[in-house]
Amino acid sequence: MSITLLSMSKTCERTSLSRTSINRHREKGNFPEPVRVSEDRIAFVESEIEEWIAQRIAERNSNREISA
Repeated sequence: MSITLLSMSKTCERTSLSRTSINRHREKGNFPEPVRVSEDRIAFVESEIEEWIAQRIAERNSNREISA
């Protein structure tokens, strides 16, 4: 099994969120927790970010079905 880690910058690109928004989501427990890769650097597990994105899409689709 290969695990890919994404830097904060790549995570911002992938999610279209700013660092501040990601950190707000993290504080609320609504975002995958990062992995500490060094004393001053964190990264996110790519598959967890992809799952988070998929959940946002599923929520959108679910909301469309309810309002239809």
